Amino acid sequence: MPGLDAALTGVIAWIGDNLLIDTIRIQLPTTEEPVLNPDTGELTRPAGEVLYEGPGAVQSTAQTALSSSPAALQPWTLETTSRFQLLTPLTAPIPPKDALITVVQVHNPANTALIGRSWVCQDPGRAATIEVVRVTPLDMLQDRGDTE
Repeated sequence: MPGLDAALTGVIAWIGDNLLIDTIRIQLPTTEEPVLNPDTGELTRPAGEVLYEGPGAVQSTAQTALSSSPAALQPWTLETTSRFQLLTPLTAPIPPKDALITVVQVHNPANTALIGRSWVCQDPGRAATIEVVRVTPLDMLQDRGDTE
């Protein structure tokens, strides 16, 4: 539908100018073993391949879920999953499942709470016949001390 595509051009530009104003990074998880950093004495995992770094946004979907894994004769293990979504321009690559998302820079220097947090793609980016922005479901990685 050429008429609809032309009408959505303005919407796509508005979203890019007003919502996709932070810098995000999409990278593949690494399969390499951790390496000892002699300066800090800590194990660090080499970074995976960067697929995209550019305009985007991470938004909470305001849903938190509990997942349980019962084992015979043991108490239930509860772990929260924090639902978020990644918004990227349609020109950005589709993030694959299990890709890691980080916020590199925020538009408001007084609001840096998202810098340093990580998310994992639950599924590849969603697609539709009519799109103005790419939406990818995310789950925030909980700091368990083993994510670095």
